[in-house]
Amino acid sequence: MGVRKRAPDLFGAKAPDGGPTAKETRATVQSHPVKRVVSGALAAASVFAIVAVAQPAATANAAPSPSLQAPPDTGSSSDALAKYRDLAAQAEKANEDLLKAQDDLTAKQGDLDKANAGVNAAKDQAAQAAGNEKKYRVDVDKFAGASFLSGVQMNKLSALLAGTSTQEFLERSSALDQIAAEKDAALSGLSDAVQKAAAAEKLATDSAKKATDARDAAAKLTEDIKAKQQSLKDQTEALTKQYGFLSKSDKASQGDTGGAAPNVPAPGPQAQQAVNAALSKLGSPYVWGATGPSQFDCSGLMQWAYKQAGITLPRSSREQSTFGTAVSRSQLQPGDLVFYYTPVSHVGMYLGDGKMVHAPTSGDVVKISPLQNNYVGARRVS
Repeated sequence: MGVRKRAPDLFGAKAPDGGPTAKETRATVQSHPVKRVVSGALAAASVFAIVAVAQPAATANAAPSPSLQAPPDTGSSSDALAKYRDLAAQAEKANEDLLKAQDDLTAKQGDLDKANAGVNAAKDQAAQAAGNEKKYRVDVDKFAGASFLSGVQMNKLSALLAGTSTQEFLERSSALDQIAAEKDAALSGLSDAVQKAAAAEKLATDSAKKATDARDAAAKLTEDIKAKQQSLKDQTEALTKQYGFLSKSDKASQGDTGGAAPNVPAPGPQAQQAVNAALSKLGSPYVWGATGPSQFDCSGLMQWAYKQAGITLPRSSREQSTFGTAVSRSQLQPGDLVFYYTPVSHVGMYLGDGKMVHAPTSGDVVKISPLQNNYVGARRVS
């Protein structure tokens, strides 16, 4: 064998160590076709690699984000489902915020009605007090005129000195007693009328201020409700888009009712009735703002279930979280309401064995689930 020769450079120039040119080595290269093919393939691969690295990324944004692409139907819970549930929790919070604002508006409208009634009552009291004041002032002025303007001294000493007999003194004394009683009554009536007039004026002023405050608060809440309605609309639109990315298995998991309920009796008949009512709705769809009997949101299910037991709960989960008596997690019993997130935006009903029945969120159904993360407290309402 001859001495191994150095491969030529790509441009046919002499190698740095003075080796042969491409022309000089052509015969040798032709005698090794396999080596030539392999070398060509490696060179082409190198060129493609260089082009790929140098290619600008202008078209990178044309492809959708991986988080927005439908996952393969693998038969297991997916990232798309996790994202859907996260968006659903946000939408549920927006829904509960809206319900709370509507509850507040109803309360403020009640305050306004009460304040307006107070204004009207104050006006009636003021008119009556003014009439009484006028009446008693006339009587008081009459006694003052008789006593001072005419110079008559209305007392028993005057009657004794002016009388001519015991009988006349007694008659005059009796008359003076009557007059004095009437005078005292007139003075007392006048004083009472003046006080009532002042109280009526203060009531009218206070009621008018309360009415103004309630009206302003109601107007602000009305605007707040509009904003919350828009927020809920935006959240539900995002949720609807994300639902399209769910696999068949993801959607199937949304319809799972969670298996059998724990066989744990409630501590009382009303709590048991509420538990039975809630469990009777397993599989019913979640719908924003629904209160039954065939569709529910989380707080609507609790309200409907306890209504069947004769107990009226507030509408929103946030208001329900202040109803009844607080219960520690270690003391939970079937029928207790369990709450999630801060501020509260989800509620379920405890069943025992660490499980609850609840209406989870849009796209889901009333189901039995373990107690979840973000647990913040519980209330006993029966």
